[in-house]
Amino acid sequence: MSYETVETAAQTALINAQNAGVSVPRDPDRTLPQRGDSTGDSDPDEQTVLEQAGTITDHVSRVVFPAFSMDRGEGCEIHENAYWDLQTYLCLRENLAANEGARSFIYESTRSRTPLGHAHRDQIRDLSIAEIREMYRQAVKRLLDEVAETEQFFRAGIVAIDITEAEPFTGDRTGHEDEIIGTKEKTDEYAYQWATVQLVGNAVPIVLDARPVRRGESRLEIVEDLLDSAEDLVHVDSVLMDREFDSQHVLEMISQRGLTYVVPKRMHTSERAQAKRLLKVRQIDT
Repeated sequence: MSYETVETAAQTALINAQNAGVSVPRDPDRTLPQRGDSTGDSDPDEQTVLEQAGTITDHVSRVVFPAFSMDRGEGCEIHENAYWDLQTYLCLRENLAANEGARSFIYESTRSRTPLGHAHRDQIRDLSIAEIREMYRQAVKRLLDEVAETEQFFRAGIVAIDITEAEPFTGDRTGHEDEIIGTKEKTDEYAYQWATVQLVGNAVPIVLDARPVRRGESRLEIVEDLLDSAEDLVHVDSVLMDREFDSQHVLEMISQRGLTYVVPKRMHTSERAQAKRLLKVRQIDT
C-alpha cells in the first residue's frame, strides 16, 4: 500500500471524527522506533553496499537468467547472458543510458566480450511485451521456489496492486499515443504507466507481474489480468489497492474469487477540499 493511500486514509478518519464531534489527538503519544534502529547500528559505506549488491545479483542471476531468452541462435560471439548482465547493471544505476552504461560495463564486467549499447537496445526492443511478461513470470516462479526453502517465506498471503508512472516523456509520441498516456495528476505531461502486483505483508516483497497501462483499458481488465498471474504463482488471500480501483465491478470480481480486499473509498470534492484544509491547518500548527 502506497504512502498516499495511508495518508489519505488518515485524513479521511480525521474528517469523519471531526464531523462526529470525536476528539482525536493530532500528535502521537510516542515515537515508534524505526526498523533496524539500535545504538550500535550505522549506515554501510558505499563499497559495502556495492559488494553486497554484487553478491545478491550474482546469486539471483543464476536463478533468473535461465528463464529469459533472446532466441539468438547458435554461434554468437557474445553470450546471451552478457545482455542480461548489462540490463541488470543499467537497472541498478540511476539515469544511466545504454551507450554510456555499456562503455563502463566493459571495465566492471569479468566477461571477455560485452555488448555495445546500440546492439543491446536492438536486442531488448525485439522482445514483445507478451514475451517479456511470460519470461518474467517464469523467472519469478524459479525465484519463489528458491525462496520457499527459507523460513522467512510465506507462499500464501496478501498482494498489493498499484499503478506507477515513469518520468515524464519528452519525445515524440506519434504512433504511441495509446501507450504514452497522461499522468495521474491530470497535468499536460505524458508518461508510461505500469500496473504491478506484489507480495506484501509477512511475505518476501516480490513483484509477481507487471503490465503496461494502455489508453481505453478499464481498471477491471487490469486487476483481472494481474490477479490471474498472481494466483498462478501463489495462494492469494487478500488484495490491497489504492482508491483509483474503487469500482463496483472490480470489487465484485475480487469477491467472486473468494478474496477479501482493502480499498480506500473515493473522496468527493467536498471531502477532498476539507482534507486539504485540515492538512494545511496541521502544517501551520507544526
